[in-house]
Amino acid sequence: MSAVSTYPERNFSQIYHTLLDHYGPQHWWPADTAFEVMVGAVLTQNTAWRNVEAAIKNLKAADLLAADRIINCPDVELAQLLRPAGYFNIKTRRLKNLCQLLYKAGFAQLQEMSTSELRRQLLAVNGVGPETADDILLYAFQRPVFVIDAYTRRIFSRFGLVSGNESYEVLRTRFEGSLDASAAIYNEYHALIVQHAKQACRVKPACNRCVLHSRCEYPDK
Repeated sequence: MSAVSTYPERNFSQIYHTLLDHYGPQHWWPADTAFEVMVGAVLTQNTAWRNVEAAIKNLKAADLLAADRIINCPDVELAQLLRPAGYFNIKTRRLKNLCQLLYKAGFAQLQEMSTSELRRQLLAVNGVGPETADDILLYAFQRPVFVIDAYTRRIFSRFGLVSGNESYEVLRTRFEGSLDASAAIYNEYHALIVQHAKQACRVKPACNRCVLHSRCEYPDK
């Protein structure tokens, strides 16, 4: 991988607008409630979204899609409902840990916290890392926090705009410093990155399908 490009930061904004023009608004995150967003953020760790949807469908069918009901559900029973999402025993503990915070503090009280304090509270939950916390902040609480995931590292390292090895916080700060501080824009941009990574910039890229192909360094490698 070559050194990080010295292209101006406006490239982050240009890529956003190109992807938006090409794919259109994504209307993401796919969930009916803020609580469902939070559940999905925990369950999507290390698995595909279709598996998360199956697990959430199980929770709905069992009438368990509420913090207090998840807390009171026996671990063995909850794990079986979460089985489609993989790592179901681990995710059972992690989901219950998050629900403990939500139940004790209450959504309204959490909503009143500053973004930095709310992020601190989420990161203090065992099993909630930076990406999961930021998913929750952005999509459940509509806070202007940019989510960094593997797709983001893949796409922007291929452009030479990042090395791909930076820490999570370094990359998050880089993106947030390059874009307007808007939850709506961060929401849309992250969703567009996910869409582009699935449609074109895959692990084995389909460069002929890439709307950004002419600007990308990767085909020359």
